[in-house]
Amino acid sequence: MTDKRVLLIVGGGIAAYKALELTRLLRKAGVAVRPVLTAAGARFITPLSLAALAEDEVRGDLFALDEAKMGHIELSRSADLVVVAPATADLMARAAGGMADDLASTILLATDKPVMMAPAMNVRMWDHPATRRNLETLRADGVIMVGPDEGAMACGEFGPGRMAEPAAILVAIQQALSLGAGPLAGRHALVTAGPTAEPIDPVRVLTNRSSGKQGYAIAEALAGLGARVTLVSGPTALATPRGVTRIDVETAQQMRDACQGALPADIAVCVAAVSDWRPDAVFGVKLKKSAGGPPVVTLVENPDILAELAAAGPRRPRLVIGFAAETSDLEALARAKLRRKGCDWIVANDVSRPGVMGGDDNEVLILDSAGTERWAACGKARIARRLAERIAEALA
Repeated sequence: MTDKRVLLIVGGGIAAYKALELTRLLRKAGVAVRPVLTAAGARFITPLSLAALAEDEVRGDLFALDEAKMGHIELSRSADLVVVAPATADLMARAAGGMADDLASTILLATDKPVMMAPAMNVRMWDHPATRRNLETLRADGVIMVGPDEGAMACGEFGPGRMAEPAAILVAIQQALSLGAGPLAGRHALVTAGPTAEPIDPVRVLTNRSSGKQGYAIAEALAGLGARVTLVSGPTALATPRGVTRIDVETAQQMRDACQGALPADIAVCVAAVSDWRPDAVFGVKLKKSAGGPPVVTLVENPDILAELAAAGPRRPRLVIGFAAETSDLEALARAKLRRKGCDWIVANDVSRPGVMGGDDNEVLILDSAGTERWAACGKARIARRLAERIAEALA
């Protein structure tokens, strides 16, 4: 880590004192720290103490920089990772809203580097719907979240909202700094995950039981090998994997548009359980029971995202991988899908096995033009790591 640099933004909260210990730990690990102290943060710790531990000048005033040379732009891109600790409710809201009226918010909007936040606030503020919306926005933008922890707070209340301990944040920083270095460094991977949801009326949807766990694990594993990963996700309750840019969609058509918009890519891994059909027309009001019996819903085919990516011409990813979820004749149906879709590999699994849909384990077949590999049952994270390693070998 001796060649790594962190830009540390210290927000205004009682947890700001932990930023001093975090700075000390980072310097001890050989990571250079360039500190930015907000006006509110300076009410809790002094610039002198932060500068002494960081062994670098503390920045705080946007207009104290040499703006003739676009100093805020240079500062925002001068590090390998931007860390906000503590990330107050206000700082999170400013970042989620794209505000840029002080040095900290301007850095967060102008940076092209990964961003990590360690939230710290009162439990009521953490649980407030506005903070939850901001949290989801930031996660969807690829911001890595560390914490918060649960425990007693300075205000006397108890619950989630305590800033994670500096040692835990250090570990997360070390993991994040290792991203972008590996056999897939410089590659762009597109991963789809989760179900799609096709509306029937304002209440009901046509969907499936995919949890998204396998796709999310693959996205994280590819990022861990250095790839820049775009994750196009249907509706799930999962957190964005660290180092991954996530795009949320609902319908198959939205997923198709997001995938096309993410090109060019070197790798495409289509794990999402995309609905084969959608209603031809969406009813404008909730359908009601009637004496005439159930309504007739006419279905039409959805776009074939995997086949389109495999036939994308000059924009075709070098390696296109599909998934086949079957309940019978696994290998034969997967082999037929491999030919029909025009992709390079198919990863097939038997979803009739208990615990596969929504569970943490999987057992798969890997099919390509050379033959078939069978991977014994193991955790989905392990499947993801093995697949990412196989991808790296194929592209080496």
